[in-house]
Amino acid sequence: MPLLSLILNILWVVTGGIWMAAGWLIAAAVMVLTIIGIPWARSALTIAWYTLLPFGQTAVRRDAYGGREDMGTGALGAVGNILWFVFAGWWLALGHLITAVGLAITIIGLPFAWAHLKLAGLALWPIGTRIVTNDEAEALRRGATYGR
Repeated sequence: MPLLSLILNILWVVTGGIWMAAGWLIAAAVMVLTIIGIPWARSALTIAWYTLLPFGQTAVRRDAYGGREDMGTGALGAVGNILWFVFAGWWLALGHLITAVGLAITIIGLPFAWAHLKLAGLALWPIGTRIVTNDEAEALRRGATYGR
């Protein structure tokens, strides 16, 4: 992890990133308890880790990453995302939005507020995304595909 990402991640955790990561972990635990929510729990755990340390990583669509559609990026993924939105996504997004507003009040909190806004969007529609390093995301922008 580059030094700047490390510093930003430490500041992120100290300024409240740990609480939103805990929210994602709670969502994952609730999904596991329902048994039928286990597929969503895996996504929630992945995004909990991303929420804990967001700098140096980014979310990309899995079909862009793998070069082909899969179950999570097609119609079944859309249904899964709608269910996610109804049962967990809206309150996680609201938590990220409220945190972003609080951080945006200070000038030093603006980069963290922006990260929370990106996470709020991800909270609404997480199925079909993959968390990758910024280097992998840059390679994807240049046309490389992974997982073939």
